[in-house]
Amino acid sequence: ILRKITIGHNNKGSSAGWACDKVVVDDMGNKEVYEFPVNAWFDISEGDGKIQRDVLAGATQPMAIVYNVQVMTGDIRGAGTNSKIHFVMHGHKGIKNSGKLFLEGGTFERAQIDIFNVELLELLSPLSRVTIGHDNAGISCGWYCEKVLYCPFTGLEQVFPCGRWLDEDEGDGLVERELYEMVSLRQKKQKKFPWSLWIWTSEIKGAGTDAQVFVQVYGETGKSDEMKLESKSDSFEQGQCDKFIIEMPDFGKIRKLRIWHEKRNPFSGWHLGRVTLMKTLTREKYSFVCNRWLDINEDDNEIIRELPATGKLVTIFVIKYRATICTGNVSGSGTDASVYLNIIGDLGDTGERLMFMSKNNANKFEKGNHDEFLVEAVTLGQIKRVRIGHDGRGGGCGWFLDKVMIREEGQPEASSIEFPCYRWLDRNEDDGQIVRELVPTDDEILSNDVDAHIIKYDINRMLIGHTNEGLRAGWFLDSVQIWVPVHGVQYMFPSHRWLCKDEADGKVEVEIYPSETLEIEKLINYEVTVVTGDVWAAGTNANIFLQIYGEAGKTELIQLKSRSNNFERGTTEIFRIEGLDVGRVYKIRIGHDGSGIGAGWFLEKVDVKRLVMAMVKPEKKEEDKKDKKKKKKKKEEEEESPGVLKEVVRTFSFPCGRWLARDEEDGEILVELRAEDYEDLEENSYEVHVFTGDMLGAGTDASVYINIYGEMGDTGERKLRKSNHLNKFERGQEDVFTITGMDLGPLKKLRMRHDNKQPNAAWYLDRVEIFDGKEETMYFFPCQRWLAVDEDDGQLGRELVPVDEAFMKRDEDEEEESSPAQLGLEQKAMSTTFTMKVKTGEKKKAGTDANVYAILYGTKDDTDHSIMFQIFMQIY
Repeated sequence: ILRKITIGHNNKGSSAGWACDKVVVDDMGNKEVYEFPVNAWFDISEGDGKIQRDVLAGATQPMAIVYNVQVMTGDIRGAGTNSKIHFVMHGHKGIKNSGKLFLEGGTFERAQIDIFNVELLELLSPLSRVTIGHDNAGISCGWYCEKVLYCPFTGLEQVFPCGRWLDEDEGDGLVERELYEMVSLRQKKQKKFPWSLWIWTSEIKGAGTDAQVFVQVYGETGKSDEMKLESKSDSFEQGQCDKFIIEMPDFGKIRKLRIWHEKRNPFSGWHLGRVTLMKTLTREKYSFVCNRWLDINEDDNEIIRELPATGKLVTIFVIKYRATICTGNVSGSGTDASVYLNIIGDLGDTGERLMFMSKNNANKFEKGNHDEFLVEAVTLGQIKRVRIGHDGRGGGCGWFLDKVMIREEGQPEASSIEFPCYRWLDRNEDDGQIVRELVPTDDEILSNDVDAHIIKYDINRMLIGHTNEGLRAGWFLDSVQIWVPVHGVQYMFPSHRWLCKDEADGKVEVEIYPSETLEIEKLINYEVTVVTGDVWAAGTNANIFLQIYGEAGKTELIQLKSRSNNFERGTTEIFRIEGLDVGRVYKIRIGHDGSGIGAGWFLEKVDVKRLVMAMVKPEKKEEDKKDKKKKKKKKEEEEESPGVLKEVVRTFSFPCGRWLARDEEDGEILVELRAEDYEDLEENSYEVHVFTGDMLGAGTDASVYINIYGEMGDTGERKLRKSNHLNKFERGQEDVFTITGMDLGPLKKLRMRHDNKQPNAAWYLDRVEIFDGKEETMYFFPCQRWLAVDEDDGQLGRELVPVDEAFMKRDEDEEEESSPAQLGLEQKAMSTTFTMKVKTGEKKKAGTDANVYAILYGTKDDTDHSIMFQIFMQIY
């Protein structure tokens, strides 16, 4: 029985293109007649550009499987060819093969990659080998083939290296070679199934369009990428049916299809009749009826349509959503940029829709405006969030968005779902973002910041590219790294290729896959609200820093900054930060570096929000009197019910109401604040006695810093400013300082360092004594070592642990000097020594004369800036 035929031509002659309707084969011996409907062009400049096809007997619809074949020409002189290249794919164990395929339409120029979509009726994957060669015809027929890449819809990419000449005058003189796979380069990509797509343009006068058409398909478990429908023929003409082969991953039953074009001029309108989609392998078919204009001057002036799938067991409807977009009432809040909105529900999304025509305002998105738009889409189910942004074009494109409200058309305004924002979408304000993802008020998580809603599944691929605009648009992309701190994951996406019209395969957009996934330190999201007081000169231009302490640890020192003019008088700023999960927050440390003119700052209060797990009781609904009587007996049971464990927002408030300024109050520019609801913590005062040694050159003019650690946290690094002596840290001198902060409990250690500035920076520290004002206890921290780059071990910082008072008074009792070595042994018994080797690179001028520091972070603490290195001028 005759099952299929392969038909094509050699593309020679002045008019080689051919449109074939069908082929009829009469098997006279068996008295059988076979009809092979073709109805396609065999022309490299028409349709899909193919000059060879496989056709099934009696098939009314295409059943071909598309294979992606990439052929790379080598980057050596004379590598290109004008010969006709042919190609044979051999299946597993060589049982099946594709037959000889001519790769038409490629350039096969030096260092170029030619891409071909080969259609076959057989599934050939994985391949055992490939055969590639040429007809050795024409001038410069010799060819240097670097490699061949093969990737079918199964996602199994195979690489067949060549790296040899196919030339009678080079090497062994062969013009055809068999290539075998390098298995180590095999990659598994996303599996995509072939689908056949038919699009019927209506027969209405002027129904056709020259615009570029795009399509996106939604299923039960996902959606396809946005696909550009390209053809070498004139597509989407009046009364015409256009056929395309597309590839999509498996996402269950098809729910809807979105189709659109991008031209918004008067002559690009298109009247779409219907769309049919069929899975090539299973012949699973879906129909989408439209019969509407996609035209800015017709119908509802939209150029995008969502079409529900029609067929067996499919009951999906198109509805209209009314979106009210509220622009803020602050200075410069309006925008003339193009605004896009995407409404996302549990059954899909609307895609990015241009907010083109406001229903109530001629001039959209002006200060204080509430602009209303209609968005027609297949039902989204429960609306979960919205994504809104603009294109950032035009002068003064920055936009302050108050909120977005969504409701179904025809429903009362009270039924609207509100998505608060109250932030700038501006590259020069706030965090510089011009796209934000918002969640509804009822499900408020960290004021609807997108970071709190990071997708909770693995990233398995990435689409990256550029617009190819401007001079030298070509770009060589080496790799992409993605950090997801809230999941504790880092992804590495290798690329190592050009994204350039004039290089390699000419692509400016590529799909890449992760080569490895690494675990990193897991962080959570915090939202910090800082209120500056409404008193004269309350604002500051200094750099503000924050550190959060909780029962499970502390965050790093985090700078609060954005692109807006922050910390002005009477303002409230909101910052989204990532930090370690410190558990229940009990205190924060906030301050500034005193930089800039008018650095003094009046801080009113700080609020810290984070997600916590808590038992939440279900809301009680209003009941009639009869219902109350019936449920009266169950009242006790309901009271005993603990509720449901859910993620909720916990707010920790830290009132301040004081100056952080050198010339106000106590002169401090750093303050520790206790959470309002944490009553176990009290403020404490520590009296610090610093004893400089009594030897030649022991004193220092450098700035000295201290950090005191206890069971309840630490004071943070504080600069020792106000002493009982005008000239601090002189030889044989005792300097007394007062440090105020939250109670630390029993003291465990302290860290001392200086900044090594000023001419006489070297310092010999004898000891430190700290008096705990609350417990009336004295702690003794002996040192008896240099803090100097040219003395002792060259360290500028020391970590000291407390010793018993008897150790300090032993000198007096025994009338002899204590051994520094013995003191060192006692301190080492309470500490850990880390040996670190740093290697400087071998590049020219790789060394540095700067003071290098390193901070080691552990599960319990960090080493701060105490690790200092002085000499990095040679390679170790």
